Amino acid sequence: MFGVAFAMAAQPGGAQPGGAMGAFQAILPLVFMFAIFYFLLIRPQQKKAKEHRALLDSLKKGDQVVTAGGIHGKVSAIDGDVILLEISTGVTIKISKGYIANLKKD
Repeated sequence: MFGVAFAMAAQPGGAQPGGAMGAFQAILPLVFMFAIFYFLLIRPQQKKAKEHRALLDSLKKGDQVVTAGGIHGKVSAIDGDVILLEISTGVTIKISKGYIANLKKD
């Protein structure tokens, strides 16, 4: 039993198993996985959020929009973060600006 333990001990004056190269090899898969997550998940989501913010900033009276709930209507007024949306003649609802999903293309 002591022979096995002695054989596994570090050799005097020799290099330790692993070392700097072993640490690099242990971290390399983590860096690779983070890069994959960044390019496949994080970056596209940030790009989509940026495009949505640009859409909300460019809204103006008269735009035809679709809400996240699927309601189609025309923007009749914008008051800060609240939009008055005309969904039918004489029917106007208030919605939060963030719930505008996209502009309708006619």
